[in-house]
Amino acid sequence: MHFVEAKGILSAHNGMNLYRGCTHGCIYCDSRSLCYQMKHDFEDIEVKRNAPELLERALRRRRKPCMIGTGAMCDPYLHCEEELGLTRRCLEIVERYGFGIAVQTKSDRILRDMDLLRRINEKTKCVVQMTLTTYDEALCRIVEPAVCTTARRYEVLCEMRRNGIPTVVWLSPILPFLNDTEENVRGILELCFSAGVKGVLCFGMGVTLRDGDREYFYRALARYFPGVKERYERSFGRAYECPSPNSRALMRLYHRECEAHGVMHDTEQIFAYLNRFPNLEGEQLCLPFT
Repeated sequence: MHFVEAKGILSAHNGMNLYRGCTHGCIYCDSRSLCYQMKHDFEDIEVKRNAPELLERALRRRRKPCMIGTGAMCDPYLHCEEELGLTRRCLEIVERYGFGIAVQTKSDRILRDMDLLRRINEKTKCVVQMTLTTYDEALCRIVEPAVCTTARRYEVLCEMRRNGIPTVVWLSPILPFLNDTEENVRGILELCFSAGVKGVLCFGMGVTLRDGDREYFYRALARYFPGVKERYERSFGRAYECPSPNSRALMRLYHRECEAHGVMHDTEQIFAYLNRFPNLEGEQLCLPFT
């Protein structure tokens, strides 16, 4: 872990990343890709220690409140958050200035900040997003080794529902030859419906691989899943998009089940919901986070 003084914290689309890098160890993580030009080891977390001050300065200047997003490139609830509390300090600022928040995470550490999430949601709007990749707990411990498993994330979703906080699940990624089965997709969806999520986001049944990310992923495949790396190389070469051979059937299942349970599954509709800030005169659309 190392500290930097950031020049700014909010993107042009109202997103913020308080950390850079990750300690969750997910074998497929796109943020490892070389195109992001990270100049330090991925597990050596870069901490933007002046993020709260930058955020307060930015929100104080805003004429109208909107939704603030966090977690798109780096999980705001990494292991170091327990010690640093950077995310909590930023949530306090969001709440104080009357903005909304959309948090994306895989970690149950978010439960620590339930009091703030509730206060934000009572005043404006708070949405918690969680990634669910595999219904198989043993497989989850391999592909996402240093963060809580799917079963625990389901408990977090249920706890959010009990506290009146809406949730969205990212069904991603579906890894060809590992979890691209009807049993897996149906199992995850059943958890989503049971937890009362507002929407399930899925951009396709497959995984994307870039330089840097691909090499790390292939090393993990070679270590834990003999023969699967070679199947990827034969099937996809160095392609960016690696769709499951079962993609069409699984996407039909996903859309059909979400529709039957009244859960949002249209990508544009879900992002519009995430970015929509409520006010007394109706609803104001903010730009999407990056």
